[in-house]
Amino acid sequence: MFDIKIGTLIPAIYAPTMIPKLNPKGFECYELNFSEDTDALLPVVSEHSKQVAEALEGRGVSCVGFYGNPILNEKDKDNFINIIKIAHLYGCDTIGAFGGCVPGQSVPDTIPAFKKVFTEICKVAEDCGVRIGIEGCGGGWNGNWTNIGFCAKSWDMMFDAVDSPALGLEWEPAHTLCQLADPISQLRRFAKKVVHLHGKDVTLAWDVIRNYGTDAGEEFSWHRLPGFGDTNWSDIFTILLQNGFEGACDIEGYHDPVHYDDMEWTAQTVSLDYLKRCRGGIEYFRGPTEYVGYQGKRKK
Repeated sequence: MFDIKIGTLIPAIYAPTMIPKLNPKGFECYELNFSEDTDALLPVVSEHSKQVAEALEGRGVSCVGFYGNPILNEKDKDNFINIIKIAHLYGCDTIGAFGGCVPGQSVPDTIPAFKKVFTEICKVAEDCGVRIGIEGCGGGWNGNWTNIGFCAKSWDMMFDAVDSPALGLEWEPAHTLCQLADPISQLRRFAKKVVHLHGKDVTLAWDVIRNYGTDAGEEFSWHRLPGFGDTNWSDIFTILLQNGFEGACDIEGYHDPVHYDDMEWTAQTVSLDYLKRCRGGIEYFRGPTEYVGYQGKRKK
């Protein structure tokens, strides 16, 4: 069977009603984003998880998302830990998250606080058998958003500060391209740290960049659905599979400046089929077993 499942990211609070509408289109799994709805969902998580399980009809929850600032906000840290503890109710062992930040404080200066908070969080994750993927979005070496984990340099510092098997990356090429970095070379280096993928891409307007640079107030990048951006996702999946990745890529929609509103889900189904082709196929076919070729059996 396929080592990589293709799904989509949806708000956890709407999962019981959205999932039955999406299953027939071929989505294989779902990331449930708790974030803003955590306070509403935690008190009813037992019932909610049962509703989700019924809606899934045998599919899986690939990731539970909680994107807060656990370094700066004690409540976000507590909610993060609570999400880790209840992930098993959804049959899930992967959490998508931010690394937090202190506004106005550089990444190196924030690392001690990151180490203190995430050592505690990762210990809980280890005890629960859960992996944490830090999403590579955000930006600003001097803490102007909620996530220091936005680039390769900060990842090196984070993994050096917190040496835990529970800490990894929720990776996508979009955030890398927005920084004009090369996603292929970056992924080759960090592939074994990837625990979950977001299916989001970027279109770069190189004519704008060549004419104006990146600081003249001219838009030069647009987040796109996979298949509409600049990335060859066959290369992405090849690198991951060569490094033993088994998990999910969930389409992160709601960003594309062309395919949105009434075109959102039509375009997402295009991305769904595109990503399935890039991972190795839309429909699994074992085929004749008399001869499997010189490679022998795949190493699992």
